[in-house]
Amino acid sequence: MSVLVTGAAGFVGSHVSLALKKRGDGVVGIDNFNNYYDPSLKKARKNLLNQNSIFIVDGDINDSKLLVKLFDIARFTHVMHLAAQAGVRYAMENPGSYIHSNIAGLVTLLEVCKNSNPQPAIVWASSSSVYGLNEKVPFSESDRTDQPASLYAATKKAGEEITHTYNHIYGLSITGLRFFTVYGPWGRPDMAYFSFTRNILQGKPITVYRGKNRVDLARDFTYIDDVVKGCIGSLDTSGKSTGSGGKKRGPAPYRIFNLGNTSPVTVPMMVAMLEKHLKVKAKKNFVVMPGNGDVPFTHANISSARKEFGYKPTTDLQTGLKKFVKWYLSYYGYDQGKL
Repeated sequence: MSVLVTGAAGFVGSHVSLALKKRGDGVVGIDNFNNYYDPSLKKARKNLLNQNSIFIVDGDINDSKLLVKLFDIARFTHVMHLAAQAGVRYAMENPGSYIHSNIAGLVTLLEVCKNSNPQPAIVWASSSSVYGLNEKVPFSESDRTDQPASLYAATKKAGEEITHTYNHIYGLSITGLRFFTVYGPWGRPDMAYFSFTRNILQGKPITVYRGKNRVDLARDFTYIDDVVKGCIGSLDTSGKSTGSGGKKRGPAPYRIFNLGNTSPVTVPMMVAMLEKHLKVKAKKNFVVMPGNGDVPFTHANISSARKEFGYKPTTDLQTGLKKFVKWYLSYYGYDQGKL
């Protein structure tokens, strides 16, 4: 297959691009290298991709002329849409960036896909955050998703509605993936496990949020290699889009899957694992969770993805964090004695 990967210099995007290339698929990436987190990490991922003969275009998914040009050159059979403004709390500082990337950018991309001949099949990153204030666990794809707790979650939920429309009207094959707290080497510095690692090594205190009544927060941490397998399984089973020239010729697949690990771990347990692998004790400040968009727990039911494409996560948090710490120490030069 020939795949356009958006957000290819991002955490999940870079890993998916490498995995596709490794098995012989054609891959072109696009990324706008924004500074929501350290752009030098994105540049380092880009260099890794370039070393593996993957070309990344420096551009924005809102640039429809650029997207049309890419489709003219490459005739993509599939699009793996992973470009997004991530992060739950940052939405309170910069709401516009979420609308720009997660809604406007998505529509721009869908418009280009809809008009392209042949239409590609699309797999894109939704989020476990769409479950919002849902209290029924584990979260299943058929559960309510109409109570988002953050603007980020609301834009991902909007994305699910928008993609449904494009599937219904234009015959685009679309698969949405609800990722559950993806972590691992080359990860995102704004994620707790990453910033905790940085602060523990620098001897700085870490802030551990607690829910109401001193209940520990828990997350269904999912290792990057498992998520990549889910992304590729989704691409391989996506079916075909049915439209041409912007017109639908018949019904096309519309699917949504949870990609999680199914074993939620509390944040203090995650911190204890990091302390073990870093061989350093953390200075912890426990704080009651402010109402800034975080939810108290996440837990995925993955039976749909297992049935549809054999999705089966194999890495537990202890093993995955060990791999992350090894990468972190190497990437930031700790294993050369530099602090």
